[in-house]
Amino acid sequence: MDFTQHPFLHIIWSFFIIFVWVAWFWLLISIGIDIFRRHDISGGLKAVWLIFIVFVPFLGVLVYVLTQSKSMQERSIQEASQQKRAMDDYIRATATTPGGAATEIAQAKALRDDGTITEEEFNAIKARALASS
Repeated sequence: MDFTQHPFLHIIWSFFIIFVWVAWFWLLISIGIDIFRRHDISGGLKAVWLIFIVFVPFLGVLVYVLTQSKSMQERSIQEASQQKRAMDDYIRATATTPGGAATEIAQAKALRDDGTITEEEFNAIKARALASS
């Protein structure tokens, strides 16, 4: 039996080739993003890196990863921490309501005591505040 003609091996080989292509393009895109994200080099040097990676891709990627991997990692960690800080700030800003239900009920009670709203309006505001909390 000849194993090289087995259809299942062709499927496995196709999956492997697709995986390698996806990984290669992911690596190219990641390096391109890192080049543009850098603030420590000029635009001319960025262009040289991109030309090197486009015209001599295997050697360009290998040289970039070997020479810039530590700074690539530092920039990636810095970007992740900035995104985490921004997400935490957004969550804090949207999750905390100033006062909450107790403050809303207290304000409605003050309005009821002043005679600005009726007892029914106060009960409606109180029910809405308790339902939203």
